[in-house]
Amino acid sequence: MIDIRQMRYFVALAETLHFGRAAERLHISQPPLSRQIAALEKELGVRLLERGSRRATLTHAGRRFLEDARAVLAAYDQACRNARLADLGELGELSIGFMMHAAYTVVPRLTRRFVDKHPLVRIELREAVPSLLVDAVLAGRFDAVITFDPGPMRGVAAHRLHEERLCLALNPGHRLAGKAAVGPEDLPGEPLIAAPAEAVPTLHDAIVRYFRSGGIEPSFRLEAQLQQTVVSLVAEGLGIALVPASMSRIGYPDVVFRELEDAPSVAHVVAWRPANLNPALRPFLAEAGVPGM
Repeated sequence: MIDIRQMRYFVALAETLHFGRAAERLHISQPPLSRQIAALEKELGVRLLERGSRRATLTHAGRRFLEDARAVLAAYDQACRNARLADLGELGELSIGFMMHAAYTVVPRLTRRFVDKHPLVRIELREAVPSLLVDAVLAGRFDAVITFDPGPMRGVAAHRLHEERLCLALNPGHRLAGKAAVGPEDLPGEPLIAAPAEAVPTLHDAIVRYFRSGGIEPSFRLEAQLQQTVVSLVAEGLGIALVPASMSRIGYPDVVFRELEDAPSVAHVVAWRPANLNPALRPFLAEAGVPGM
């Protein structure tokens, strides 16, 4: 049976056409080289070289075998490199889920840094509603997710990436549109548009707490899972909305954004299963700033 070592010996000899120089290149003595080449020819059943007193020459079969042997060795060496890279998380695939808000905060920059440093890892990004992301990472559908802080959860680790304040989204004709900053005392009775608590519990809780900090109860008029829909309903004058400040970057027509006095904030985290064995996850978490990665 032919082995990789014999192929390497033959390629070195075929490129130098001299047993002594080939042996020197391979860091071996000449007799083992001669024995291995003879064993290779015996296994193939063909003569690969014509031996002369000063140098060897390749036969027609030898020239053909040299071409194929180089291809085999290149593929073998690449396979070895790929295995090492995969073990280090430098080659493979990574699936990342994220909420829409993160698309306007941490996801683009984090993805750029990771792709620049780990170009051989194929990264798949999928947007989903925050409430579904943590369950998806637990189920193994994502290697990691970027979402609002879900709080302590069994089987999930999290690291804070970003914190953003909420702001007020208004139709330009609203009575509060002319104010530079709005406090909870300005909001009693205002119809609210927001995502339902089961879809975005962290954001919903922050909104409720803000109203109650001013001694009032929020009056929810409409609910929509997606923040784009919430802001679109605001544009129609159907109510106001407290949304993450990143929403103001989208440039919605017929919507103005105003600061909130003592604005509440919501944290973005990267969450993952510590039991996940994907080698590409560790360098991603390191790029996200997770300690110990």
